Amino acid sequence: MFRIGHGYDVHRLTENRKLILGGVDIPHDKGLLGHSDADVLVHAIMDSILGALALGDIGHLFPDNDDNYKNADSIKLLEKVCQVMENNGYKIGNIDSTVIAQKPKLAPYIIKMRENIAEACKCDISQISVKATTEEKLGFTGEMLGISAHAVSLLVKI
Repeated sequence: MFRIGHGYDVHRLTENRKLILGGVDIPHDKGLLGHSDADVLVHAIMDSILGALALGDIGHLFPDNDDNYKNADSIKLLEKVCQVMENNGYKIGNIDSTVIAQKPKLAPYIIKMRENIAEACKCDISQISVKATTEEKLGFTGEMLGISAHAVSLLVKI
């Protein structure tokens, strides 16, 4: 049996924050604003896995009013989501994701992002796709006000 889930996340760019995507600290003049490390890529992936399981979104597991998750490492949260997935009798078939950001260029960091996500999900890197695109200077991502990400997960019954 297969289950498919879609995830989406967006965070505003702001001063005095690190830019973390896919668990990688990326040099940039701004970072993403959020309760945790605001890793939009990992958040979209977690939501896609939880969506496939019909378990809601990451706000149910990791509420933003809980100080236990203040500045939390999203890769560690992904590990917890994958444990929930496994406890529900599923494993990753594959994950396909896209980060939408005008800047910075993400190509040099994509392999490391895939490695981090694969390790957290206990699967092979060949099962994890991370792509990056701009919106040709259109919309809030194009105007460099924020970064967003989409993810689709295919889960396979264990």
